[in-house]
Amino acid sequence: MKNHEYETHQEHNVYYPFVDRDEWELAKFLSDNLNQGQITHFLKSEAQKPPTYRSAPQLLTFMDALPKEPKWCCTTIQTEGYITTHPVHLIWRDALEVTWHLFGNPAFANDMEYDPYEIYDNGEQEYSKWMLNQLPQGTTIMPIVLASDKTPVTRQMGGLKMHPTFLTIANIQSDFHMKATAHAWSCMAYMPVPQFVCHPDFTSLLQARVWHRCMDIVFVSVKSAAAMGTQMVDPVGNLCYAFTPLVAYIANLPKQQLIACVSKNVSPVTLAVQSQFGDGKLYSHCYSHLMIQVLWKICKHVDPWKVQHFQEEAKALFLSGVQLPFWHNWRFSDPAFFLIPEVLHTLHKFFFNHVFKWCKEAARANELDMCFCSQHKHVGTHHFSQGITHVVQMTGQEHREIQCTIVPTIVGIVDTDFICASPTFTPSSIAAMNASLQEFHHFKGSIILAEAHRGALGPIDHFQIPKLELLTLFGQAIPDAGSILQYTADVSECMLIMHFKTPFEYMAHQFDLYAFLHSKNLSLNNLIVNEFDEVVDMDLAFTWVAHIAPEDISHFKGPRPVRNHFLKGLLSDDGVAAFHVTVWIKFHLQLCSSLCPLLVMPSQQVKVHPPSATHRLGNCGIVLLRTQNSDHIIAQVRRIFALSMRGAVLPPALAQPFIYVQPFEIVMYPWDDPAVLMHHVKYWFVTGADGTHVRAAMVFPLVNVTHAIELIPVFGGRADCSITSACV
Repeated sequence: MKNHEYETHQEHNVYYPFVDRDEWELAKFLSDNLNQGQITHFLKSEAQKPPTYRSAPQLLTFMDALPKEPKWCCTTIQTEGYITTHPVHLIWRDALEVTWHLFGNPAFANDMEYDPYEIYDNGEQEYSKWMLNQLPQGTTIMPIVLASDKTPVTRQMGGLKMHPTFLTIANIQSDFHMKATAHAWSCMAYMPVPQFVCHPDFTSLLQARVWHRCMDIVFVSVKSAAAMGTQMVDPVGNLCYAFTPLVAYIANLPKQQLIACVSKNVSPVTLAVQSQFGDGKLYSHCYSHLMIQVLWKICKHVDPWKVQHFQEEAKALFLSGVQLPFWHNWRFSDPAFFLIPEVLHTLHKFFFNHVFKWCKEAARANELDMCFCSQHKHVGTHHFSQGITHVVQMTGQEHREIQCTIVPTIVGIVDTDFICASPTFTPSSIAAMNASLQEFHHFKGSIILAEAHRGALGPIDHFQIPKLELLTLFGQAIPDAGSILQYTADVSECMLIMHFKTPFEYMAHQFDLYAFLHSKNLSLNNLIVNEFDEVVDMDLAFTWVAHIAPEDISHFKGPRPVRNHFLKGLLSDDGVAAFHVTVWIKFHLQLCSSLCPLLVMPSQQVKVHPPSATHRLGNCGIVLLRTQNSDHIIAQVRRIFALSMRGAVLPPALAQPFIYVQPFEIVMYPWDDPAVLMHHVKYWFVTGADGTHVRAAMVFPLVNVTHAIELIPVFGGRADCSITSACV
């Protein structure tokens, strides 16, 4: 931020070329919200203090004078011997400069790791982050993580498509680089998708070769740093000698096959071919040195630019025909390791495209819709009031919510998605995950017998599904790369939207932060030790300003914060739960993550609404309660109340909120029903004074609540159409 052509001017005016902060904030508002015509019209109107810029072009000229991120370049890619409909242009930035920019960002000073380490849990090594310990002593590793996807740039105007490519470094804590709003990713290239004037059989091969050539141009300096190392400045100003291996490339299956240079009927990571995809076996990895040896042998007797003959030779060996992969000279980088199974496509999309369809065939679509429509409305969970079988496209959250409830809704479907999404693993948890997948393979024949696995032409009698083969790789990938959850394509999908719609926003955000700190004579190093008292899960720069200058926090934007009720709310006796009561018809329950105890989770709202016209039985949440003898019961909260503080002083045990609940009776434990592995409960009835059966009721302190839970009705052979979500 300091080294640029206007540095001397900004020593006297940190907002140069703007007069002061007010003029800069007006410019930022106009450029973010108005088009050029509207900006010019606004600036020509009468104003009490007209700014120094008087038109939209002049404003944009001022914006261009701001300190820059790594500069963009445009390179024309030559395709000698092959004609394209338009010239092929690569828009890119030097990946090493982008890496320097991320590594030296002071906002990440408290959330950066530099050295490999091992964590053990009960004697077992815990896998959560990627680390390599094969470098010279005293050096720093800077693991490169990439993500990209083909996306349309224009519609109805030529159909231009590109591959936007994003980069982050694994030194940044995964909790932050998993969030698109944390500014931990940088767009560094827009890879072209040229349209060749040739036979359609060769179009995809030529496009793949252009893509690998472009990647080679963008990463030439990073590959040099991976081999020899390079000097970089960390967020607090220390000089480090770092190496830059490629450790993860987040991509869907077709993109992984493009990267690995293999054909579409084989695995991009192993030696498995299409006929072996569904057998549940773990095949050997297809290592990069083996791939290079095969390509070298083909190139020895076939000219790579005799595309037809070269492609025929390559396809016979299950290769795509790309003769020079971009990763061939990238030290410590091998597609067998950096092509990691990806959660969004390998798990959630696999569930939606296959498992979900099996469920619809086995349970009948109308029955499945009725079951989901009648489930209890739970705050924080999407309620499918119109059913689920008609949905064509879902968000990642909706995928997860259906997966969490479909097993108890229809018995007999085994799913490993919940295990793979854990942020940490140990050898025993990996073994449990692999055992769950093998259980599916053991019983998958039942899906064939029920004719639930169907295609356009009728039942399918095999499981040759590429993503099913990728599921077997999770157990091997986790010890090498850490938790798979940190490499989800959810982030890259959001990045596509952010970088196409607001490409200037982050640079303005950085200049705003730099100018503010400089004008206040505050340190440019983020040396916060204690977390911010009021909120957690915030934008890092937002947190920084809130800590050192809270009176100026209104000048900055950040994502919606998560309130930390552990600081000012009610606490349970063991301190693991916090409560916040605003009105007497609901309360908020906040817990720490069971997998990451230092991570405070967003609070859950539990409703306690009395009977009404829409909910004749009330709309009350279900909770897990701890009793006096440390047992637990499941109960529905009917009232929240507190004893009057008027009169005599109440003892501490009575001077707190209470809940009136109606408990459930456990009739079956998880081990009694191995198909579902969940508790079965029913209403708990007692005999009243008049001899009638009434629901049992109890009173507990609010702090005895340990979890908010969700109950799913047992529907039996057919769902009752008269039951709705308002009845349960």
